Amino acid sequence: MLERLNQAMEHIEHQLDQAVDVAELARIAATSEHHLRRMFSALAGMSLPQYIRRRRLTLAGADVLAGHDTLLDVAVRYGYSSGEAFARAFRAMHGIGPSEARRTGAALVSQSRMAFRLTVEGSSRMRYRVVDKADFTVVGLKTRIPLVHAGPNQSIMDFVRGIDPRTLERLEKLSDQEPHGIVTVCDGMEPSRTEGTELDYYHGVITSAVALEGTSALEVPAGAWALFAASGPAPRAIQELWRDVFTEWFPSNPYRTRPGPEILRSRLSPDKTEAEAELWLPVEHEHD
Repeated sequence: MLERLNQAMEHIEHQLDQAVDVAELARIAATSEHHLRRMFSALAGMSLPQYIRRRRLTLAGADVLAGHDTLLDVAVRYGYSSGEAFARAFRAMHGIGPSEARRTGAALVSQSRMAFRLTVEGSSRMRYRVVDKADFTVVGLKTRIPLVHAGPNQSIMDFVRGIDPRTLERLEKLSDQEPHGIVTVCDGMEPSRTEGTELDYYHGVITSAVALEGTSALEVPAGAWALFAASGPAPRAIQELWRDVFTEWFPSNPYRTRPGPEILRSRLSPDKTEAEAELWLPVEHEHD
């Protein structure tokens, strides 16, 4: 998988002055568009469109400083329909407009080319199984939050902090199937998985029951799920579980992610120093 993914990265480099077709990248990587986007964001810490845009603006920055072409020519070369649109994108990445950068020879930001490698450490405590699960319902408190690729998501922290513990007690009684107990569920992510885009976040349970008054319900169709479990120091065990799933398990197994919610069940020890985590991801076999 990583070899094919690197071939897709090489293809991007040859298409930076053209429209990059994500469907073609997925074909080169021998996977689905959904899984390619999911894998890339997990491995790179940014979305695929963000990476392509940053690589284009890196090359555009070099062309701006070289001074051989007009700024409009540079803008058009890298896919911008106007000088204004190019200037906005250029400033967002480099912190300075293209005209000023050319005039002053300012230092610019560079996005390096990415290549992915599998590092085997031999110490992973990740456990997994793949199960076929009948349709079920997520019932819980729902909000819209921005996608954050790295670090804590303050919106989630603020939302969970404001939930009445009595509501959680009522919800927990509805839990009647795996994963049991209170879980967190992310759904409705933009296909691009660009940081800052919004998604639906549920704090609730997996159940066959109807929603309680004042809660929201998400109907999830039947399908295959990969369950990953890990334990260890908090919060490192949970963070490393997400990392290991995408850097070790998917590249080594004939499965890919499919559209659907992502479910996390985590439990802390009484002193909050140790964590147990279960991560449920919707998957399909590569040959399906």
